[in-house]
Amino acid sequence: MRRREFITLVGGASAEWPLAARAQQPAMPVVGFLGATSPDAANADRLRAFREGLKDTGHVEGDSVTITYRWAEGQFDRLPALATELLHRRVVVIAAGGNAPALAAKAATKTIPIVFLATEDPVKLGLVASLSRPSGNATGINFISGEVTAKRLELLHELVPAATRVAVLVNPANATTTETTLRDVAVAAGDMGLQIQVVNSGTSREIDAAFETFARERPDLLFVGLDAYLNSRRAQLVNLASRHALPAIYSNRDFTEIGGLMSYARPADLPVVQSTKFELFINASTARMLGLTVPDKLLALADEVIE
Repeated sequence: MRRREFITLVGGASAEWPLAARAQQPAMPVVGFLGATSPDAANADRLRAFREGLKDTGHVEGDSVTITYRWAEGQFDRLPALATELLHRRVVVIAAGGNAPALAAKAATKTIPIVFLATEDPVKLGLVASLSRPSGNATGINFISGEVTAKRLELLHELVPAATRVAVLVNPANATTTETTLRDVAVAAGDMGLQIQVVNSGTSREIDAAFETFARERPDLLFVGLDAYLNSRRAQLVNLASRHALPAIYSNRDFTEIGGLMSYARPADLPVVQSTKFELFINASTARMLGLTVPDKLLALADEVIE
């Protein structure tokens, strides 16, 4: 999470809250945080960064601001109701951590400011009218992670050029993001002559079942789709990919830092902030364990090679 940009937007949005409405708020302003997963260890660093970022801008939780959290626990269909709960708490701004939470918040209110983290074009998602003039009540950061699907698959294929079959792991509950992922993977795989095997996994048990399928059918590559729940299960995914000796590429460096093979992503009125740099991370020790030789071209492109 690009903490400073995100928190600056949160602070700016709350500053623009109409004075008349503020007069109806509790003595201490309430920031609503809407998340798709849960406040477990997988999200601990990001929550800490969120709180520290607020503190950097003069907003201390429990002192000058209250933060009300609502978590969908991976059940994306709960997000609309959770967004409505935040409205009942009279929040001055909603911080939406992802595409689905942002869409739920946007559907719940046309007046309360929303600051989102998006992984693909927020204009196409319907969150804003344009990047420079969002209009409405939402703004945020676009990481563009969902828009580099083809490049992610290309990099993985470059590492294993003899591959002919790629398994694509997605969460069907995250319908909007999954639809985009599968569309873009299909086009990219077709251009590379790769066959696709799509496997749906929206629970820990389904992830285990997916790898049992991989053990039987032996795809050459694994493309893990962009999804908040799958990100929260990154330790499970990385361990299973390692156990099954399956070369995989992920959506962000969180996976690579704990042993995942590769990741590639963009790490960002109030305009929508866009990320400005692509980052390629390669875990060299994982590559060696899989018996892969990382080409010099990829090593030269990598922002960081983890040993």
